[in-house]
Amino acid sequence: MTLPQILSFSVIALMMAAFVWGRFRYDLVAAGSLLLALAVGVVPMDKAFSGFSDDIVIIVGSALLVSAGVARSGIMEFAIQRLAPNVSSVRAQLALLVITVAVLSAFVKNIGALAIMIPIAFQFARRSNVSPSAFLMPMAFASLLGGLMTQIGTSPNIVVSRLRGELTGTPFTMFDFTPVGLALTVMGCIFLILFYWLVPQRERQDVSLHEALDIKNYAAEARVTKDSTVVDKSLGELLKIAAGDTVITSILRSEGLRIAPLPDAVLRVDDILLIEGSQDALDRLVAQSKLSLGDNRKPAKQNGAGSEMTAIEAVIGESSSLIGWSAQRLLLYDRFNVNLLAVSRKGERLDQRLGSITLRLGDVVVLQGNKDTLPEFLREFSLLPLVERPVLLGSVRRGIVPVLILLAAMGSTALGLLPVQVAFFAAAVMMVLFKVIPVRDIYRSLDGPILVMLAALIPVSDSLRHTGATDVIASALAEFGHTLPSYGALGLILVAAMAVTPFLNNAATVLVMAPIAAGFAQNLGYRPEAFLMAVAIGAGCDFLTPIGHQCNTLVMGPGGYRFSDYPRLGLPLSLLVIVVAVPLLMIVWPMQ
Repeated sequence: MTLPQILSFSVIALMMAAFVWGRFRYDLVAAGSLLLALAVGVVPMDKAFSGFSDDIVIIVGSALLVSAGVARSGIMEFAIQRLAPNVSSVRAQLALLVITVAVLSAFVKNIGALAIMIPIAFQFARRSNVSPSAFLMPMAFASLLGGLMTQIGTSPNIVVSRLRGELTGTPFTMFDFTPVGLALTVMGCIFLILFYWLVPQRERQDVSLHEALDIKNYAAEARVTKDSTVVDKSLGELLKIAAGDTVITSILRSEGLRIAPLPDAVLRVDDILLIEGSQDALDRLVAQSKLSLGDNRKPAKQNGAGSEMTAIEAVIGESSSLIGWSAQRLLLYDRFNVNLLAVSRKGERLDQRLGSITLRLGDVVVLQGNKDTLPEFLREFSLLPLVERPVLLGSVRRGIVPVLILLAAMGSTALGLLPVQVAFFAAAVMMVLFKVIPVRDIYRSLDGPILVMLAALIPVSDSLRHTGATDVIASALAEFGHTLPSYGALGLILVAAMAVTPFLNNAATVLVMAPIAAGFAQNLGYRPEAFLMAVAIGAGCDFLTPIGHQCNTLVMGPGGYRFSDYPRLGLPLSLLVIVVAVPLLMIVWPMQ
């Protein structure tokens, strides 16, 4: 080997060791690896930041933003509640979650699809009185399987498509991944539904600050309008939407008539419902039933301030001048351009009209106002804001709009009208222009560390190819591969990609392994397509560790899993993928 090849191998080896060590975050490891590669000369100075202009970074970032828009719309919760309101057994709930996540992951970034469905998994866990760990790991694995079905489903598919274009002049298209990916997804989902019991039942050991501050007894007020989905329906049908997470404490009708909240009470236009529940549960009920929250008054512009609305949770402090006053007496909206959306009082159920509640020290309130003027109001009235977290209660929902945007992006790429990067970048911009995602939340929705890691690793991984190091590895594998039948050689590449993925990010695994696989195939006299597909599958199927893919990492904390829990379900699933994928790849992508 030449000195540049040895140096390139050394940089990659040190990077993998740093990933395994876990002392530093992965984006910092990638950035440090780039600097080291520049220092030793295996990455030219003029190529140092070529990764930041790479299409992969644009596609991944745009897909994350689109996923956030679909998640924020609440459309998935609404659809599941409407289509499967009576799913009660744990296995049926798991089947619904696993299949939904897998299908979504084919069209939405798989981590985005998983994030959309996690709140529903927690609802099902509460309903069935089981640990969320029964659902979360199978859902994470299903999201990885579903991502195999299309080009945009997961980062490895995007990367390997580009590399095939560089090697052969023809990149993989959107649905080239579907025949093998669909078969793996179907088989994998059946396995997960049948053998989910291999996952140990765990309870979460750590509680986040957001969860520590999760307030269950917010009192809110909503009006039934002519557009509400529950007009002339019973209260029991509204409570089905709530799924037990909210309580209707009273129904107020015209002329001060108060109706007992019995399940058979029929709801009419202009009925006022006094509701109690957590902020998320209230938001879900109001959005899905199309109720009007409070008086539905939108804070207006003031002194040139931006008209974008925001909502915040705050505690009434000891010196607050709100103590002893109600929103109605204070003329909160008329004087200060602020809406009171909900109130929580420890140890007490509030069954009054929201505007007539006399506020006390320690009450927690949800306030809505202009984002530029609301902080001034908090200071003026000595209100203590809680830790910043998304407050969707009272926010504007765009319903089907994000789904239409996603379908338009998918259709334009499937028909070849636009390249993937342009279509999804346009979709991300549309999410903002149509106010699916507020401007203030755009960069919260982007996973900055992942984008930086991808951009930094692209030139580092390219150094293996530029220095000829990939040819050295391919030659060594070819010597061993000559002793294997064709299916053995293909299986070797698939297993190698699976083995490397826990130590590198899945996209980084493709960047490192795909050139090796192509050279390996060439040395053995085979066509490269099946081997490139094997790399994409192996890189997208890390079922053995919580660190090889973001989806596995995402569920580790909420599920209370240990590192050793993953192989218990993941090892037999990995073997299933190998057994199914190798013959299918040889059929769909002939090697000769």
